[in-house]
Amino acid sequence: MLKNILPAAILLPASIGISAAQSHDRNTAPGLPNVIFILADDLGIGDLGCYGQKDIKTPAIDNIAENGILFTSHYSGSTVSAPSRCVLMTGKHTGHSFIRGNKGKAAYDGNSYDWPLADEEVTVAEILKTRGYVTACVGKWGLGGPRNEGEPNRQGFDYFFGYLGQGRAHSYYPDYLWENGEKVYLDHKVYSHDMIMEKALDFVDRTAGTPFFLYLTPTIPHADLDVPDLGEYDGKFKETPFVNRSKDGKGYKSQPKPRAAYAAMVSRLDRDIARLVDLLKEKGVYENTLVIFSSDNGVHSEGGHDPEFFDSNSIYRGKKRDLYDGGIHTPFVAQWPAVIEAGTVSDHISAFWDFMPTVCEITGAEIPEDTDGISYLPSLTGKGHQKKHDFLYYEFHEKGGKRAIIRNGWKLVELDSKTPEKAYYELYNLEKDESETENVISSHPRLAKKLKKLMDSSRTANPIWDFDGFGSL
Repeated sequence: MLKNILPAAILLPASIGISAAQSHDRNTAPGLPNVIFILADDLGIGDLGCYGQKDIKTPAIDNIAENGILFTSHYSGSTVSAPSRCVLMTGKHTGHSFIRGNKGKAAYDGNSYDWPLADEEVTVAEILKTRGYVTACVGKWGLGGPRNEGEPNRQGFDYFFGYLGQGRAHSYYPDYLWENGEKVYLDHKVYSHDMIMEKALDFVDRTAGTPFFLYLTPTIPHADLDVPDLGEYDGKFKETPFVNRSKDGKGYKSQPKPRAAYAAMVSRLDRDIARLVDLLKEKGVYENTLVIFSSDNGVHSEGGHDPEFFDSNSIYRGKKRDLYDGGIHTPFVAQWPAVIEAGTVSDHISAFWDFMPTVCEITGAEIPEDTDGISYLPSLTGKGHQKKHDFLYYEFHEKGGKRAIIRNGWKLVELDSKTPEKAYYELYNLEKDESETENVISSHPRLAKKLKKLMDSSRTANPIWDFDGFGSL
């Protein structure tokens, strides 16, 4: 049972306002909560203690769940980075989002960055700025390079520090990072995650007196598997060294202890989340700050990481680049001490494109008409009617193309989507078979055809990421 919240403060819906009697925070008078969205990179749902992990220690993230809410059925925006982040920022699933895949584009400096988000796209940061928020993205952006329309400072963020593009984000000791359009040279001597966290903490320290939105996007635990200190995991596991055998030195760096490195990276991220939460308390803004933690997609198996060893994706089949649940069923925990009852668990089916309307409802902003999302604020507060999705839709443009649709406990997966004459289909009953082990399409042909028809109607054409027709069932 969730808290019986007192009458609304200024600008907030009555169901979620907090009063001075509930909190001594200095920035609660305007009623607008701070919002922090922490997005890990390639972290599996099974890598966290609150979702069953036994070997990797994640007490800070587990505490977010214990002090707030844990979602059991949350889905990412995509099964790879760039489109997932686009979906999160714009509230449109990959059938409608501007970015639907990982694709490079050269910038003014001759380097390739991710395809830029169009200027006409409206981001969560742009909406929050209309409500008086100070906004920052710290970590990996992945939606456009320098001096183009996709640059974060042109997409609603007052401050940016980190990797603009994904390519360089594979190295934790880069030659430079970006800060508000300027290169900060590091000469391969600084562990980037540590600097990213320092910049994030500094942002909170400087802006805690006014409502702020921090989109914190660390690259941990994406490969390279690289960390300054293996800590308690050094020597704990039987290891199979990963060796980069490329003659040109390209690819992921060698790692003699990949299991220990992966565990140490996750725990390092967790350690720094604890530092962030402690700072919120120190600045007097803990009670009225919504902190969300999730991952951009399922776990990777790159640079020597063996996801099966840690059971990184729990019971779910597949991993990054799959549209089985292992590629898109992500961890999602949140705390908002003044509003969310500690220890809440929700089985509400939600997805990244719901973040946009949720933020709009919290802040009193108008929800864009073209969003595919549904606010999960009623699930956070326990107040009001929680609307449900009719379906979730996905498309993916690598590995021959893939699509998937989830509706009423059933999931249709289309493979080889790029070649309609070769496309084939799998149907799973998720209520009975969460691990997607039994393809039951032959037993339910009419249902499969209905889902296929809905799948075909759930996207708009996109010349950058498109299919040449559809397969048949």
